[in-house]
Amino acid sequence: MCGIAGWVSFDTDLTQRREVVDAMTSTMACRGPDDSGTWVRPNVALGHRRLAIIDLPGGRQPMAEAGLAAMVYSGEAYNFTELREELLKRGHRFETDSDTEVVLHGYLEWGDEVVDHLNGMYAFAIWDERDEKLVMIRDRMGIKPFYYYPTPDGVLFGSEPKAILANPLARKVVDTDGLRELMAMTKTPGWSLWKGMHEVGPGTIVTVDRSGIRTRTYWKLDAKQHTDDQETTVERVRELMTDIVHRQLIADVPRCVLLSGGLDSSAVTGLAAARLAGQGERLRTFSVDFQGQEENFQPDEVRDTPDSPFIRDVARLVGSDHKDVVLNPAELSDPEVRRKVLAARDIPAGLGDMDTSLYLLFKAIRAESTVALSGESADEVFGGYRWFHDEAAVNSGTFPWLAFRMGLTSERGALLRGEVQEKLDLPGYIADQYATAVAQVEHLDGESEQDRKMRTVCNLHLSRFVRMLLDRKDRASMAVGLEVRVPFCDHRLVEYVYNTPWSLKTFDGREKSLLRHATEHVLPTSVRDRVKSPYPSTQDPGYAAGLQQQAKEALTERDNPVFELVDRDWLHRVSEVDPATMSSAQRSGIDRALDLYHWFDLYRPELQLD
Repeated sequence: MCGIAGWVSFDTDLTQRREVVDAMTSTMACRGPDDSGTWVRPNVALGHRRLAIIDLPGGRQPMAEAGLAAMVYSGEAYNFTELREELLKRGHRFETDSDTEVVLHGYLEWGDEVVDHLNGMYAFAIWDERDEKLVMIRDRMGIKPFYYYPTPDGVLFGSEPKAILANPLARKVVDTDGLRELMAMTKTPGWSLWKGMHEVGPGTIVTVDRSGIRTRTYWKLDAKQHTDDQETTVERVRELMTDIVHRQLIADVPRCVLLSGGLDSSAVTGLAAARLAGQGERLRTFSVDFQGQEENFQPDEVRDTPDSPFIRDVARLVGSDHKDVVLNPAELSDPEVRRKVLAARDIPAGLGDMDTSLYLLFKAIRAESTVALSGESADEVFGGYRWFHDEAAVNSGTFPWLAFRMGLTSERGALLRGEVQEKLDLPGYIADQYATAVAQVEHLDGESEQDRKMRTVCNLHLSRFVRMLLDRKDRASMAVGLEVRVPFCDHRLVEYVYNTPWSLKTFDGREKSLLRHATEHVLPTSVRDRVKSPYPSTQDPGYAAGLQQQAKEALTERDNPVFELVDRDWLHRVSEVDPATMSSAQRSGIDRALDLYHWFDLYRPELQLD
């Protein structure tokens, strides 16, 4: 896992601008703490920061084949061993044991159709010296981030916006469209917040040469007939999950699993523990918890039970070496931690303690492990969220996660000044995005109305919602040099489960029926029967009180640019509410306001609100 950056300029001698490329590359030192390198030619410059995972001495980058191509690569190709064998048979010779070299040779053999041979998570850029073109490729599900910024004579690119923003050609401008998506939570494809900057889309190839920039989609969610019966479907999911977890345990560094006590992470934990036990190893697991949470837990709109009892059941069953990372309100609300999260994510996402706790969890894990497997994305693949099973949310005519009433998504624009709310017109924007997203869903002839509806809901989560979570996971983990792998994003599993009818996804009358039955052999009964519970959030009023104090301090700054967006009166009112009775929507609003406050200070953006 690494950070990549680069600059293509067909009218400039970049050998004279090496210091700029070095600056772009150095912004991602956290993503790659083990090594750095640059490769500069007159029209192209590539930069790389490395987190060594496989072939620690041999995988240095940028990697080049003289006179043919050079590459910077971030991610993992889980099937690189098989690809290496195939390329050897085709006459290729290798100098390292790294997956990077396999991907480079795969490109030399198949061109950009190398993507059809890859299983993994990746974002890479190849400068093809033979045709003087840059080829940028991102994995099918968008697990690894990748951005680009067209210039008059080429392009800038990087794993994160901060790498691009380090180049003087990139302006730090945020316009109305950028702010709309920031507040709307609809994950418009290609959005980056920064004007003129774009994401390389998941499953997309972007090619840059003297004639311009072209894009090609090489993978999307296709509707296919599912012919397997229930028993066969469960068995196929079991086979896929077992193979995926086994592949993703391959590393030359310490590994672990993120264990929340839910079905998803517990299934990965059980499969991983069994695999390592067969190799004479003991699995390490980590969880995040909050001081006093279990003793004082109160059910809320999305959580019925605390995680801790279920975590203990799983750790006891599989015999893992388990550690709880327990956080207190002061740590969660620490402004310096918030600033580190903002610097990692480049956007004021407003997720509050769910962001800071994730960052602190990853920081603690990094002291003992370099690779972690996660249960992220199972809810999107198998239909696990509560709003999948809420008729009002499903039939709301908008994104179900926005229709389902919870603090994170309710009243997202309430903190904004009235004139800003009018300019953004969030209801109209969300309606437009929903219509666009639904129109892109492919259906089967003869599909029942129920299956059409639920295919649409599943597609919205896999094409939009999950990408917000994957970006969050990647940025928070790579900020501390931890590689987090997501087994549920293996495209084979995604394609197979996406095309199973909704009746199969819920055949036992519960959410995620297929996953529950496919992995019940590695689960304790308590977890197998547990109702879906999302990533935890602290319930300690001390956290809200800490936010209120910081809000009051911000309000004393009369000329702070944050108040170009945030309504002072609104922030004052919520800062005076009793923290013990504060609503989740109000708390989320303060978190968003504080994120914006620090983001303005860190990034100094130029606002263009038309």
